[in-house]
Amino acid sequence: MASDLGGPELKMDPTSLYREDTYTDRKIGTIRVLTPVMPDGATDLGRKILYVGETQLLTTGGLLPLVFEIEATNLGDAVAKFADGAEGAIERTRREIEQMRREAASQIIVPDRMPGGLGGPGGPPGGGLIRPR
Repeated sequence: MASDLGGPELKMDPTSLYREDTYTDRKIGTIRVLTPVMPDGATDLGRKILYVGETQLLTTGGLLPLVFEIEATNLGDAVAKFADGAEGAIERTRREIEQMRREAASQIIVPDRMPGGLGGPGGPPGGGLIRPR
Protein backbone atom coordinates (compact mmCIF):
# COMPACT_ATOMS: atom_id res chain seq x y z
CA MET A 1 0.00 0.00 0.00
CA ALA A 2 2.68 2.53 0.99
CA SER A 3 4.63 1.73 -2.17
CA ASP A 4 1.50 2.64 -4.22
CA LEU A 5 1.78 6.15 -2.78
CA GLY A 6 5.51 6.44 -3.42
CA GLY A 7 6.47 5.89 0.23
CA PRO A 8 8.91 3.40 1.71
CA GLU A 9 8.14 -0.30 1.52
CA LEU A 10 6.92 -1.43 4.95
CA LYS A 11 8.37 -4.93 4.94
CA MET A 12 9.60 -6.65 8.12
CA ASP A 13 12.98 -8.39 8.11
CA PRO A 14 12.35 -12.05 9.05
CA THR A 15 16.02 -12.51 10.02
CA SER A 16 15.88 -9.89 12.81
CA LEU A 17 12.74 -10.77 14.74
CA TYR A 18 12.54 -10.44 18.53
CA ARG A 19 9.98 -11.43 21.13
CA GLU A 20 9.50 -8.63 23.63
CA ASP A 21 8.82 -9.05 27.35
CA THR A 22 8.31 -5.98 29.53
CA TYR A 23 9.16 -5.68 33.24
CA THR A 24 8.52 -2.66 35.45
CA ASP A 25 8.72 -1.69 39.09
CA ARG A 26 5.93 0.87 38.42
CA LYS A 27 8.10 3.58 40.03
CA ILE A 28 11.35 4.26 38.22
CA GLY A 29 11.23 2.58 34.86
CA THR A 30 10.82 -0.34 32.54
CA ILE A 31 13.14 -3.00 31.18
CA ARG A 32 12.30 -4.55 27.83
CA VAL A 33 13.83 -7.97 27.23
CA LEU A 34 14.18 -8.64 23.50
CA THR A 35 14.66 -12.34 22.82
CA PRO A 36 15.74 -13.15 19.26
CA VAL A 37 13.40 -15.53 17.45
CA MET A 38 13.29 -17.28 14.10
CA PRO A 39 10.41 -16.72 11.67
CA ASP A 40 8.60 -19.75 13.14
CA GLY A 41 8.72 -18.19 16.63
CA ALA A 42 11.38 -20.52 18.06
CA THR A 43 14.14 -18.88 20.10
CA ASP A 44 17.18 -18.07 17.96
CA LEU A 45 20.13 -19.25 20.06
CA GLY A 46 22.62 -17.77 17.58
CA ARG A 47 21.85 -14.17 18.64
CA LYS A 48 22.07 -12.58 22.07
CA ILE A 49 19.18 -11.35 24.19
CA LEU A 50 18.96 -7.54 24.36
CA TYR A 51 17.99 -5.52 27.44
CA VAL A 52 16.60 -2.01 26.96
CA GLY A 53 15.92 0.36 29.85
CA GLU A 54 13.31 3.10 29.69
CA THR A 55 12.60 5.92 32.11
CA GLN A 56 11.59 9.59 32.07
CA LEU A 57 13.41 12.72 33.15
CA LEU A 58 11.38 15.66 34.43
CA THR A 59 12.62 18.89 32.80
CA THR A 60 11.35 22.46 32.70
CA GLY A 61 10.00 21.64 29.23
CA GLY A 62 8.13 18.55 30.43
CA LEU A 63 8.87 14.84 30.58
CA LEU A 64 11.80 13.68 28.47
CA PRO A 65 11.78 9.94 27.64
CA LEU A 66 15.14 8.17 28.00
CA VAL A 67 15.82 4.85 26.28
CA PHE A 68 19.13 3.02 26.69
CA GLU A 69 20.63 -0.40 26.14
CA ILE A 70 21.84 -2.32 29.17
CA GLU A 71 24.76 -4.70 28.78
CA ALA A 72 23.52 -7.65 30.84
CA THR A 73 23.51 -11.42 30.86
CA ASN A 74 20.09 -11.89 32.47
CA LEU A 75 17.13 -9.93 33.85
CA GLY A 76 18.58 -9.69 37.39
CA ASP A 77 21.82 -8.30 35.98
CA ALA A 78 19.83 -5.77 33.89
CA VAL A 79 17.90 -4.63 36.99
CA ALA A 80 21.17 -4.16 38.89
CA LYS A 81 22.68 -2.14 36.01
CA PHE A 82 19.54 -0.05 35.32
CA ALA A 83 20.63 2.97 37.41
CA ASP A 84 24.05 3.16 35.75
CA GLY A 85 22.45 2.94 32.31
CA ALA A 86 19.95 5.67 33.18
CA GLU A 87 22.73 7.95 34.48
CA GLY A 88 24.67 7.42 31.26
CA ALA A 89 21.58 8.28 29.19
CA ILE A 90 21.00 11.43 31.27
CA GLU A 91 24.60 12.54 30.78
CA ARG A 92 24.47 11.91 26.99
CA THR A 93 21.21 13.87 26.80
CA ARG A 94 22.71 16.80 28.73
CA ARG A 95 25.71 16.89 26.36
CA GLU A 96 23.44 16.80 23.31
CA ILE A 97 21.28 19.63 24.67
CA GLU A 98 24.37 21.71 25.47
CA GLN A 99 25.72 21.10 21.95
CA MET A 100 22.41 22.23 20.43
CA ARG A 101 22.52 25.38 22.60
CA ARG A 102 26.08 26.15 21.44
CA GLU A 103 25.11 25.65 17.81
CA ALA A 104 22.07 27.90 18.17
CA ALA A 105 24.13 30.61 19.92
CA SER A 106 26.83 30.51 17.25
CA GLN A 107 24.50 31.40 14.39
CA ILE A 108 25.55 34.79 13.05
CA ILE A 109 23.02 37.26 11.70
CA VAL A 110 24.44 39.16 8.71
CA PRO A 111 22.65 42.05 6.98
CA ASP A 112 21.81 41.17 3.39
CA ARG A 113 21.96 44.80 2.20
CA MET A 114 22.31 48.21 3.77
CA PRO A 115 19.01 49.71 4.92
CA GLY A 116 17.61 52.42 2.66
CA GLY A 117 18.42 56.08 3.30
CA LEU A 118 21.89 55.57 4.78
CA GLY A 119 24.45 57.91 3.35
CA GLY A 120 21.92 60.55 2.27
CA PRO A 121 21.06 61.30 -1.33
CA GLY A 122 22.99 59.11 -3.69
CA GLY A 123 23.74 56.60 -0.90
CA PRO A 124 23.65 52.84 -1.36
CA PRO A 125 20.31 51.22 -2.19
CA GLY A 126 18.31 49.87 0.73
CA GLY A 127 16.76 46.56 1.60
CA GLY A 128 17.41 45.83 5.26
CA LEU A 129 16.84 42.08 5.02
CA ILE A 130 18.49 40.03 7.73
CA ARG A 131 19.37 36.43 7.04
CA PRO A 132 21.03 33.76 9.21
CA ARG A 133 24.44 32.63 8.07
